[in-house]
Amino acid sequence: MRFHYSRRVILTVIELDAQCPLRRLDGWLHEAHDALDVRTVRAWAGEPVPGPETLGDGLVVLGGPMNAYDDDAPGLVATRELLARTPVPTLAICLGAQLLAVAHGGRVHVDAPPGREAGVIEVHPRPEAADDALLGPLAAHVVADHPLAGGVLALMPSMHADAVVDLPADATWLASSRLYPYQAFRVGDRAWGLQFHPEADEDVLLTWARLDPAVDVEVVRAQARAHDDDVRRSGRALAHGFVRVMADRARTPAPV
Repeated sequence: MRFHYSRRVILTVIELDAQCPLRRLDGWLHEAHDALDVRTVRAWAGEPVPGPETLGDGLVVLGGPMNAYDDDAPGLVATRELLARTPVPTLAICLGAQLLAVAHGGRVHVDAPPGREAGVIEVHPRPEAADDALLGPLAAHVVADHPLAGGVLALMPSMHADAVVDLPADATWLASSRLYPYQAFRVGDRAWGLQFHPEADEDVLLTWARLDPAVDVEVVRAQARAHDDDVRRSGRALAHGFVRVMADRARTPAPV
C-alpha cells in the first residue's frame, strides 16, 4: 500500500556500525510513501545523534557488533538516551532493540547462554501481536494461543549473541523464537524493538556470518536463498506497517 500526503514525512535513521545499513528497508520504506525524506546519521563515523526535537516524524535505530552497555562505542550513549525519550514512532533493530530495552529499565545479557542465533529463524507471535499496530497485519493469519503453538509470524534473518532477558515494565511482549523469547516487543504505544533483521539481505547476512568462526557460513547462505521470498514478504510488510504508523501520527495534530 502506498500513502499519499501533501507534506513530506521525515524519518531519521541512526547507523551504529558501517556494516549494519538500512539496506532492504530503504526501498520498502520509500515505496510505501511518496513523500518520505530519510535522513541517515552515521554515528559510527562521529556524526552527532540528534535530540528528540529534531527527529522529524519517525526514528529507526539499526544494529551493530557492540553490546548495549558499550559506552565507548561512537554514538551509543546518545542513542540509548534518545531511545529513553523519543517522541515519535520508533523501530529499533537488534542492538537497537537491546538499547531500547535498557533505556526503559530492561536488561540485556551479553553473550547469552543459548549462544549465537544465526541464519533465518522462525518468529512466533504471542496473542498480543494480533492487536499490535505494527505486527497485527502479519499476525492476522496466525492462530496461536501460545507463542510455541506452531504459528509462524515470519521467517527472518538473525545474527546475535546478546539478548534481552528482562523487558521494561511498560513493554508488551509480541513475538519469540526457539532460542530467544524476546524477538519483538513494544514499549508504550510508539516504540518497537525487533531482535531479528528485516533489513538484511543475503550479502549483509553473510558479511556478518564471516565475522564469527563458529557460524557455518554455507548453512546461513543456504537458508538465506531458500527462504528469500518469505523473508522479503515479511520484511516489506513490516516496513509498510511502520510507514503507516508514522504517517498516521504525522497527520494527527499534536496535543496542545
